[in-house]
Amino acid sequence: MVQSYPESALIVGRLDRLPRWPYGRALLWIVGAGYFFGFFDVVNIGFALPVISKQFHVTAAVAATAISIGLVGYIIGSYLNSTVSDIYGRRLGLTLSVALFSIGSLLSTFSPNLAWLDVFRFITGMGIGAEIASVTTYLGEMSPAPLRGRYTGWATTFAYTGFSVVPFVALALVPNFAWGWRALLFIGAVGGVTITLLRRKIPESPRWLLSKNRLTEANAVVETAETYIQQRFKTPLSPVVPTHEMASQSQGYPTKTLFSAPYLSRLILFVVIWFVYYVANYAWLTLAPSLFVAKGYSLTSTISYLVVSGIGFFVGAVGSALLGDRFERKWFTLSVTVIFGLCLLLIGLFPSASVIMIFGFIASVTIGLMVPLLYALTAEHFPTRARATGVSLTDGLGHIGGALAPVFVLSAVAVGGFLQGFVVMAIACAVTAILLPLSIKATKRNLETVTE
Repeated sequence: MVQSYPESALIVGRLDRLPRWPYGRALLWIVGAGYFFGFFDVVNIGFALPVISKQFHVTAAVAATAISIGLVGYIIGSYLNSTVSDIYGRRLGLTLSVALFSIGSLLSTFSPNLAWLDVFRFITGMGIGAEIASVTTYLGEMSPAPLRGRYTGWATTFAYTGFSVVPFVALALVPNFAWGWRALLFIGAVGGVTITLLRRKIPESPRWLLSKNRLTEANAVVETAETYIQQRFKTPLSPVVPTHEMASQSQGYPTKTLFSAPYLSRLILFVVIWFVYYVANYAWLTLAPSLFVAKGYSLTSTISYLVVSGIGFFVGAVGSALLGDRFERKWFTLSVTVIFGLCLLLIGLFPSASVIMIFGFIASVTIGLMVPLLYALTAEHFPTRARATGVSLTDGLGHIGGALAPVFVLSAVAVGGFLQGFVVMAIACAVTAILLPLSIKATKRNLETVTE
């Protein structure tokens, strides 16, 4: 007896059997360019803060509110945009996210005082949070099952290239020109041109289309992908292996889905994982310049050290693309987090120029490795009908840890000195490593099988 399958299961099976990225490099370049400028905006404020605090006549701790408020915007923007993405489509979510952070960056350039800078960084943060959730969800759904980690990693390579470029640009602008920090913030606005102009080249996610019962459109996207693989690589396609475990076609509000079993426990777990990880991550990314300047290094020297360490972001992101599907993600991310914590502890204990550059480089490599794989792992825990919202809530609420990082770390420094700030970061890494084994195994598995 021949077993029959729902058409939606066959469509997903056809997508998951494809051996390569089936949409052409142009799509990765478009999404990657938006990611580049979004991540450029994440860390540029950290290099601008030492000058901003002087020009606006406030302490470093007060100026750091621009980081915290931007992360509050990140949380709100991520949730609102992801709800739009789950209800109205991934393409719209991507476009709105890039528009938001570009507008926020442009307005930040002309901030007359810290209050207005905080407002504009809130808008920027909304866009960055929205984009990260949108890109993570989009690439996870567009990629064949065995390639999810690889292509999330390749897209994130663009993002961490943005991280790596910031110190070079900051070194040229911030110490040398009174308006240098404004130019640094302005560069982030360029990202708005990328996806806005090229939006028509972005296909809708076939999984999202299936979740809305739009089978004909989903079939057309997958058909185009199959044709591309066959014509471009002259590769015969393997037999279709459909899954019985298709997500429900419920049209309900996405957040409601996440508060039911088994997703509520996954939601709570990843909120906590991202929260504690971001304490260490954002403390290193945004406070390092101020901490080293307070330790006695000049701003120029500090940025020079971080130029070297910043190259590690790119190296790590490339590593995530090459290794992301070779090892079970939850164990790989655990190992990388432990290394990150050890590097931070060594920098706190022995803050010489060579230690900062060497272990700062390794720390940056771990971030480049960890974040894209943790994004992929997070997205794999939620169903298509609420995947963008699941990513946004976990990553977004987790960013409360990033928003509180200046409070935790600078308070520790005020009480115990430079070393105590890095001890706080290392402890956050240890807690993250303890929590990761509670996640599920999802690497190379069909999304619908894992999430349902």
